[in-house]
Amino acid sequence: MAASPTNPYSEAGVDTAAGDLAVELMKSSVRATHGPEVLGGVGGFAGLFDASALLGYRRPLLASSTDGVGTKVAIAQAIDKHDTIGQDLVGMVVDDIVVVGAKPLFMTDYIACGKVFPQRIADIVRGIAGACSATGTALVGGETAEHPGLLGPRDYDVAGAATGVVEADAILGAERVQDGDVVLAVQSSGLHSNGYSLVRHIITNAGITYADQAADFGTTWGEALLEPTRLYTLPLLRLIDALGGGVHALSHVTGGGIAANLARVLPQGSWAEVDRSTWSPSPVFRVLSDIAGSALESAEGTWNLGIGFLAVIAADKKDAAIAALAAEGMPAWQVATVGVGARPAGEFEQGAKGVDGGAVRLVGAYASH
Repeated sequence: MAASPTNPYSEAGVDTAAGDLAVELMKSSVRATHGPEVLGGVGGFAGLFDASALLGYRRPLLASSTDGVGTKVAIAQAIDKHDTIGQDLVGMVVDDIVVVGAKPLFMTDYIACGKVFPQRIADIVRGIAGACSATGTALVGGETAEHPGLLGPRDYDVAGAATGVVEADAILGAERVQDGDVVLAVQSSGLHSNGYSLVRHIITNAGITYADQAADFGTTWGEALLEPTRLYTLPLLRLIDALGGGVHALSHVTGGGIAANLARVLPQGSWAEVDRSTWSPSPVFRVLSDIAGSALESAEGTWNLGIGFLAVIAADKKDAAIAALAAEGMPAWQVATVGVGARPAGEFEQGAKGVDGGAVRLVGAYASH
């Protein structure tokens, strides 16, 4: 009796059948993000989005963003919990688009793994799809790639890209910022997806495992550190509409911290002093800093320290903006006022991510618990 033919690709470590099963498991969640603008369904070589919706714009500009989640995925892998990483990805990608005032249209994702575990891939994509729905973004396509030999069997990484649209005369940014504008902070949900190499370093050096109970949080360390990224897109788009030109600039506080990210959206010649006394960093930041034996200030270029977004607002719209964000379940408060011209003596942070923008520094001491 002749031996059954072998599949050389399977022998090389790639399981195409597992990949097909993963697609079947994720289909319904992906389709749930599709409106009438999405054509072709799931499984095509390219996602199709009907751009005729843009005909209603006078001069539509497309905004694009791409990002990943970083080493936060290592914690998801360590505790085998993968249903929140997708929200982190959407937060990192889609919330960058709203910074210019753009409405997200569609997103694609990419998952690279050492071995396809269909249920795990489906969990990741369900998280992406759920967050896409929550931000009004269609998930029009994606790719899962098996890389045996390059990644370990249980290793994976995720990335995504999104496209949005904004009217040319409605773009937010440094050009709109004026002397006397107020800077509002919008509360984060925790670490979001930045600074996890430092987090993991602290946890490892302290001899803590992710399965250990974290008494300060009432969960395991792994669960506490996987708190998903807050999604800001739709509340901020509604704020922009409600304030009728009162929102001048937005900053997504990601890698680089508060000062660097605010400096990117302020005009040259302007400055702002962010007052630490206006808020108390979330417990996760305090606990990690205490374990490391370091001051919160030392992590200001790494973690968001409780501020997920910054909004530069016309001074006469401040109260309306704070009330509107509170109604969205997003606490906001004033942390600074923009000045133009001569600035106080001392060192300021300026010129982040290749942008020669305004000058920013943090002053004062953080509020107590």
